[in-house]
Amino acid sequence: MNESFSNSVKLKEDLCKGCIHCVKRCPTQAIRVRNGKAHIIKQFCIDCGECIRVCPHHAKKAHYDPLSVIDNYKYKVALPAPSFYAQFNNLDDTNIVLRALKLMGFDDVYEVSAAAELVSELTRKYIAEHKDDAPFISTACPSVVRLIQVRFPSLIDNLIKVNAPVEIAASEAKRIAMEKTGLPAEDIGVIFISPCPAKMTSVKNPVGCDKSAIDAVIAIKDVYPKILPLMLKACDMTDDISHSGRIGLSWGSSGGEASGLLIDSYLAADGIENVISVLEGLEDQKFSHLEFIELNACPGGCVGGVLQVENPYVAKAKLKNMRKYMPVAKNHLDGITLCNAYIDKEIEYRPVFNLGENFADGLRKMEQVEEICSRLPGLDCGSCGAPTCKALAEDIVRGLANEKDCVHMLREYIHNMAKNLGEI
Repeated sequence: MNESFSNSVKLKEDLCKGCIHCVKRCPTQAIRVRNGKAHIIKQFCIDCGECIRVCPHHAKKAHYDPLSVIDNYKYKVALPAPSFYAQFNNLDDTNIVLRALKLMGFDDVYEVSAAAELVSELTRKYIAEHKDDAPFISTACPSVVRLIQVRFPSLIDNLIKVNAPVEIAASEAKRIAMEKTGLPAEDIGVIFISPCPAKMTSVKNPVGCDKSAIDAVIAIKDVYPKILPLMLKACDMTDDISHSGRIGLSWGSSGGEASGLLIDSYLAADGIENVISVLEGLEDQKFSHLEFIELNACPGGCVGGVLQVENPYVAKAKLKNMRKYMPVAKNHLDGITLCNAYIDKEIEYRPVFNLGENFADGLRKMEQVEEICSRLPGLDCGSCGAPTCKALAEDIVRGLANEKDCVHMLREYIHNMAKNLGEI
């Protein structure tokens, strides 16, 4: 386990009321309430943003780069996510958004949707060459990849070895910028306009490579108000800088990636609870007939990311209308050599939930957990600050809690103490 691992979802302690909304909804049981405040266990967190979504007090926040990060580079390239276009009303030409980004201060734009079309082709080719190893799971959603790393290690081999579109877009954007300007790589900033905090984590702690090609990550919700007034001026401009079609834009919502593969035997699921249900079914070999599985942690796909401004289902409808009159695809692999097409490093299991340092120690501690669980009420009420009685038992074994954190056990303890005092 990487002790230096950092996550992008943080707690604003002054706003936290110590409720257990986030505790009960976290898919990896990464949150505890201690001393009246929520605490995020960073090794368990997969940055799905579910706690940000459900917190009634807005006590969770996503960490990402400020807009001022673009001033750190001589030449700035924006990487807008496909879901970015779905934030605007009555948009029928993606060129307007791209031109507005250049008016905002970027020197160039490389659409992630353009790279997505290349990834669709790469994936079709990969599946055709490795049919015996199907089904394959998409690696486009960083939260899903990390979920598999910590909760479903037996499915790591099912992750397709094709890089996410944003990584390929970043590599291509930097290569093109270096050729165009003659500047060294460190003077060129490739900045992703992200729908979710998981992308920030994937840049700081990349999976499948030693270093991400992305230099910074900024939020869609920060960029949105900046370019709105610039879009009117962008409407009067005529330069055509959009280089993606229907397939690339479709990646912004659930099912878009899978539909771009032009195959029938696929499954697409969105929302973290649905994703876990699919992964459990896949572990039980219920979906062996499938070739490809697309999973998105956010509801509706990337349009449901917590750094967006539009309702995910309204955004999904906007994307559908926008791509109606677009060509199928504008990007093809013919004659193109991508330097960052495939995952070149093994995706490793992260045993963050292991209780012991070795098998024997882990077995001994598991027995302790079972013994403690037998004394706990089994209500999974969350009053102790842990999501379940078993999670509390594990915390007790780890030395992070005690049985009296359970209000039912505490009540019994006080009752027995009062009885003993009465007898004395």
